[in-house]
Amino acid sequence: MDNEMQLISDGEGVAVIGDPTAVESFLASVGLLSLSKDLRFDGLGSVLGAGAGMARAASEVGANSGRYVKLTKESAQLVKEFGLMETKTPGVSHAMLGNPGSISKWLQIENGRGSLLTNPDLLSAAAGIMAQVATQHEANELKDLLAKLDEKLDDVRRAQRDSVLAKMDAVALAIEEAMTIHEYEGNRVVGWGKVQFTSATIAEVQASALRALEALANKADSKRKVGDIAKAVKGIEQEVGLWIAVLARCFQLQDEIAVLELDQVFYTSPADLDGHRLALSMAKQKRRELVVGKTKHLMGRMDEAAGVADSNVLLHVWAARTVVESINSSAVIVDNFHAPLGIESERDSLEATRWRDAARNREQLKNAAEEAGRKALKGVAIAAATVVATVATAAVSAEVTKNAKEKGE
Repeated sequence: MDNEMQLISDGEGVAVIGDPTAVESFLASVGLLSLSKDLRFDGLGSVLGAGAGMARAASEVGANSGRYVKLTKESAQLVKEFGLMETKTPGVSHAMLGNPGSISKWLQIENGRGSLLTNPDLLSAAAGIMAQVATQHEANELKDLLAKLDEKLDDVRRAQRDSVLAKMDAVALAIEEAMTIHEYEGNRVVGWGKVQFTSATIAEVQASALRALEALANKADSKRKVGDIAKAVKGIEQEVGLWIAVLARCFQLQDEIAVLELDQVFYTSPADLDGHRLALSMAKQKRRELVVGKTKHLMGRMDEAAGVADSNVLLHVWAARTVVESINSSAVIVDNFHAPLGIESERDSLEATRWRDAARNREQLKNAAEEAGRKALKGVAIAAATVVATVATAAVSAEVTKNAKEKGE
């Protein structure tokens, strides 16, 4: 069968390997071509050269085209549709596809002439290259996010961020130099030697950023008056961008170190590649869970504060709106950070209650009357108490009249 292709998934993405024209046509037919990245397999033979058979198989794969697609809802459907099967390589699934004649119709076939399943070492190496591509792709997305965040930070926050990140300047320079050596295929051992002891510094800065997010969550949780809540969430909105930028930089540098680390293992100890690839993936997942736990905790506390403000719209309509706007803005920053990490937003944007709707809501009227009454007892806002009491009386009277009409009284 002509135009045979292989699909490989490592849980993070999907690689499509085969004739260049067939690969591009296939990805175009499933709407994923524009989202795919080039995947190079040249050089496999020199790394895994363990006899003529392995060298020939590596050469065949290297001569083909590879495209990589990050695993999203759309690309995950591809894995589901073609039923990729688990392989003996941990965490990797595989399928062979063939085209019976129509470029838009692809069928799964049992095996093919150059199936990677017949070469476990080659499949393992391919999975290692996929992990590198996926990690570098994430690092690039985080760089783009950092540029956007930088535009939104004011001078004070930008200086504060730079002060925190200064601890990692030497790390960043070392990684940049090692990545240049990697890109131009220089001495990999020398390149890795420049960065292998830098992770501790990044972890220290990341821990500081996470503590700062926890402090912001406590700040949001400690306020009960609407005016205080509005001031708190406005300040949090300004701070969130700063600390998300710090975390994004940490993740970007950690990703680039992982690319170099996989490269080092790939060329110096290929037999350990599967285990090391899985270990790095697990470590990254734990970092994601830790950070997402903190950001979700923060947004949860802010949403609770929004609930307090939105239940007191009658006397604080502008403050309540400010609270909702600031929280929605903070949520966008957090969601934009989550996106490169493969974490989809589960949160709906908040909407502020309109004043006229609040004036017809018994709970809103009750809250306003109680607050106005407390202020009146203190000799403050007597006029506000009178207005709210009038609104409350009128609203309740209208509700009683409406109910009476509905009952035919």
